[in-house]
Amino acid sequence: MRVSTGRHYWLAFALVAASPAVGQFNQQQGTAPARGPDAPKPTPTPQATTAPTPADNAPIVPEAEFDAALPPLSGDINAPLEPMPKGQPAAATPTTAQLPLVAADGSLPAAAPENPELAQPLQPLASFDSAPLQTAADIKDVDAPQIRYETVLKGLEELKLADEFKSLSALQEGKGKAANATQVAARGREDEGLAVRLMKSLGYYDGTAVSLIETVPAADATQPGSLRATVTATPGRLYTLSSVNIEAQPVTPPDLLTRNLPLKVGDPIEAARIQGAEANVSLVLPQQGYPFVKVGERDILLDDQSPKATGAYTLPVDTGPRSSFGQLTTSGDPVFDLTHLNVFPRFDGGDLYDSRKTDDLRDALVATGLFSSVAVEPQRTGRTNADGLEAVDLLVRQTKGPPRSLAGSAGYATGQGFKAEGSWTHRNLFPPEGALIGTVVAGTQEQGASGTFRRSNAGKRDKTFTAIASANHSNYDAFDAFTGTLSARWSYVSTPIWQKRFTYYYGGELVGTNESTYDFTQGAKVRRTYGIVALPGQVEWDTSDSLLNPTRGYRLRLNLSPEGAVSGAVRPYVRAMIEGTFYYPVSTSLVIAGRAKAGTIQGIARDDLAPSRRYYGGGGGSVRGYGYQRLGPFDPNGDPVGGRSLNEFALEARYRFGNFGIVPFIDAGNSYESSLPKGSDLKFGAGIGGRFYTNFGPMRIDVATPLNPRPGDGKVALYISIGQAF
Repeated sequence: MRVSTGRHYWLAFALVAASPAVGQFNQQQGTAPARGPDAPKPTPTPQATTAPTPADNAPIVPEAEFDAALPPLSGDINAPLEPMPKGQPAAATPTTAQLPLVAADGSLPAAAPENPELAQPLQPLASFDSAPLQTAADIKDVDAPQIRYETVLKGLEELKLADEFKSLSALQEGKGKAANATQVAARGREDEGLAVRLMKSLGYYDGTAVSLIETVPAADATQPGSLRATVTATPGRLYTLSSVNIEAQPVTPPDLLTRNLPLKVGDPIEAARIQGAEANVSLVLPQQGYPFVKVGERDILLDDQSPKATGAYTLPVDTGPRSSFGQLTTSGDPVFDLTHLNVFPRFDGGDLYDSRKTDDLRDALVATGLFSSVAVEPQRTGRTNADGLEAVDLLVRQTKGPPRSLAGSAGYATGQGFKAEGSWTHRNLFPPEGALIGTVVAGTQEQGASGTFRRSNAGKRDKTFTAIASANHSNYDAFDAFTGTLSARWSYVSTPIWQKRFTYYYGGELVGTNESTYDFTQGAKVRRTYGIVALPGQVEWDTSDSLLNPTRGYRLRLNLSPEGAVSGAVRPYVRAMIEGTFYYPVSTSLVIAGRAKAGTIQGIARDDLAPSRRYYGGGGGSVRGYGYQRLGPFDPNGDPVGGRSLNEFALEARYRFGNFGIVPFIDAGNSYESSLPKGSDLKFGAGIGGRFYTNFGPMRIDVATPLNPRPGDGKVALYISIGQAF
């Protein structure tokens, strides 16, 4: 930027002349005294030796004569004007000289003849050329003349600022093209300031930068007349912290501020480091009982006179009172009353305030899907507890959202065919959080409908009561079944915002089913009706880092279901299944995942079991490469009949690059007629999968082939679904 240092002064002169001088001027109009170095020297006049006479001070016009010439004035401002004198000519002007203003009879003079041009009609607006004047800036499609230039950067590579400079550079943004050399020079000056700012961000406050625009020699130029813009940066000395001072009230513990402001004497005065340290104070103190902390404006006093360049750092911090949780209050359009709101907090009144628990409360409310907006804000109360902490109430601002939603999913798997599922949900038909869900399943081999009542956060956060009534038709190689089910279940499960280590469910089922089964005594397929009562339960221990896409940790799951079947006779039995998975990160992009599973049914013969309650192997969630439910014993027709035991193993290498991934895998397993699984006669499948990672989980496409196929097994199996295989 250029600043002009020139100044202009204006001088005003007032010339006052006595009356004789005025008279002399009037007598010699049109002459002026000679000026300049060649002008004749004025002849000195003798000074008056006598005092001025009274006549010299006499007025030009006597006062009495002046007053008599004035017209009489009226003191009434509303009085009418005096009539104009008749027959008096107006003052002489170049255009009206000697013309009477008013005729002798008092009439006005005749109007001047009308100009004929004024009587012509106006030109239509449409005939005007309304196109604006085109300037060089308005030319979009015309190829404007351009010059080429190259950019050279010096001095920032050592500071590792070259990449950041290039991403922000005006010269780089121009992509080596400009209208003229002046534009290139302007971009160079802009980049000078950029280089200085970048150096200051690392603590080089004496840094300077200059830009040079020069013509590239013809021998080096790729195009005649091209320019080279060189930006040279000189960092100068690095400034470091000579002291770190925090101006704040006493806190508990005493080192809370200094421990969470990770700055020390000798650290470079680096902008990102200092801003990050201050942000850490703003983040950590609300987690340690100070919800109203305010970090003030830092002050860094630089010392550039000492042999070592330093800066004294001072940070004012208003911590506010140390506080504990009080009670919940609410405002706005209420979705939940205070009774149900108090189900969500993971803290008790009197606990030390922690902003993470406040955020968790808000996330849990958002997860209900019943709010269009919800906020949780700490409010000062002025109440002091016995421990000296101020009680802070949490104000929940509620705004209702739409309670109804539609959802759908679709997939395909070899052996299962296409399957589509749609649902309608009213999440708060029976407040609070009493949902009604209607579901329809349509597929090539499965059709059905169900109605579900679900009470979420039933007396305890994340505890859910579910009741289901369903009717379903399944037509697979293993069985063809028409099934009706009534079930109820209590569950305590993980959610996307709060993944729990320990989860469980328990409940009861009443099942009525009519199924086709192969009767080995008759040597033919028959249909039988079964009545089943079951008390299923599950416990799980989960240390993984994600529900849908785990990359580390492990999971252990145990299912146990005492059951009784009625089909001509009452037969009690127990179904049990244990499963473990692990996830080991080899690197940030590669995860090794493994799974082992074993199941058993005790207390009943296989042929007395309803086919839908037996164990089957094969398919996308089992041993890939084999058809759905096609691992295990077969009847004489070549259809699977299932078994009373099962074992499965899987190993995957999940390699991810960006939002995509490749997963080679190998699976093994089988189902057995015996009540305990065997280690022999395992069937192996291998393949490769593709993953597309989204914000709600990975999309999975797996292609597999059986490694030791049996007669009738396909060569390739395809599986498409959402989520990892395990």
